[in-house]
Amino acid sequence: MQRYIAIVEDEVAIRENYRAVLTRYGYHVSMYSNRREAMAAFNKQLPELAIIDVGLEDEIEGGFDLCRELRAIAPQLPIIFLTARDSELDAISGLRLGADDYLTKDISLEHMVARIVALFRRVDALQSKSPAEQGQQLCCGDLVMDLDRMTANWQAQLVPLTLTEFWLVYALARHPGHVKNRQQLMDAANVVLDDNTITSHIKRIRKKFSKLDTNFQSIETVYGFGYRWHPQK
Repeated sequence: MQRYIAIVEDEVAIRENYRAVLTRYGYHVSMYSNRREAMAAFNKQLPELAIIDVGLEDEIEGGFDLCRELRAIAPQLPIIFLTARDSELDAISGLRLGADDYLTKDISLEHMVARIVALFRRVDALQSKSPAEQGQQLCCGDLVMDLDRMTANWQAQLVPLTLTEFWLVYALARHPGHVKNRQQLMDAANVVLDDNTITSHIKRIRKKFSKLDTNFQSIETVYGFGYRWHPQK
């Protein structure tokens, strides 16, 4: 069964190019030119992945607004920003809004497809768990992660993690006290991200936990090496 990808891009030639490539790889693709049109369609049927430009027609940051709206109705929907805006501030803003990845349009089409495959691989890994693994939970101090429902609770409160954030927390918490470098985190989470993107995700994860517990300090930075999960007493 074909995966369903939605592309929200206001330049006709660019979105047609993306559509042609993704169709060639076997994906079903829908295209939208602005936030309002896309959101109207998403309210009827969500895609399995949304690829969004930041600037959409008359809305300079329409893509950011669309990501915010999507996250409100679909916290774990894979979202990738694909944009010409290459400033670090824009990338951080996109990740803080909950995008799983932030790519610039100078990326090769092969690299873009590799990022998409990596996102879908994580979804497939969850769906292909054996019956013995269904409903499996990871408990580590105040953290409880349900691998079947892809939910994380801290002190009995739901933490609204995205798909990428969930796997990064899981990669750390399943081996508390062990330092995981960025490559190990990418391997465990089955995702391709650069160092700055990993850092931005960790910052966002910490912020989400800290909103529920101002004393949260379980994700420790080991400078020059990576990160580790340190259970709080």
